[in-house]
Amino acid sequence: MVADDHPMWRDAVARDLAEAGYDVVATAGDGEEAVRRGTAARPQVVVLDMQMPKLSGAEVTARLVAADPDVKVLVLSASGEQQDVLQAVKAGAIGYLVKSASREELLAAVERIAVGDPVFTPGLAGLVLGEFRKLAMVPPGAGAEAAADTPRLTERETEVLRLVAKGLSYKQIADRLVLSHRTVQNHVQNTLNKLQLHNRVELVRYAIAQGLDEDDE
Repeated sequence: MVADDHPMWRDAVARDLAEAGYDVVATAGDGEEAVRRGTAARPQVVVLDMQMPKLSGAEVTARLVAADPDVKVLVLSASGEQQDVLQAVKAGAIGYLVKSASREELLAAVERIAVGDPVFTPGLAGLVLGEFRKLAMVPPGAGAEAAADTPRLTERETEVLRLVAKGLSYKQIADRLVLSHRTVQNHVQNTLNKLQLHNRVELVRYAIAQGLDEDDE
């Protein structure tokens, strides 16, 4: 689904995705429409503007993720401001591109987002990881409270989780550990299930709270 309040931009993005072979199941011109159509159509990936009438991109993201934890949200915004990026990620988005991105960058981002890899405009990934580190130091959330009773992860799952916390993509993790992309995805999904987390964003925050992003000696 493509949601943007500018018709020409919305139509252009939808057209680019369709020409690349994606099935655009819905479009929306404001936040309320995005929630309504997204809930009904249940798209795998949502390309979403941050600044929209009626409901912001962050609010739309939170509602769509609450309705379908498997949905992957990629924010495509004119704003690269820190506050907007962090609001989107905290709401559940796993990617954020500014609108200066090329058509090729957008299509590559959608391809990665679809399999659960986070994608950020260069320079923003470090900002997001830095914010997660700060959040991990504040009074613990649900994941940290449950840490004492956390299900046991295998050695391989812990190894994959450590690399996820460092911001590596599934492909980079697969290359590092000499595994297939599918095997890495399976390890991540098993870890999500064991920890009762919903998406990679929550997984990164949990891993950083456990100190798994720190370099080994």
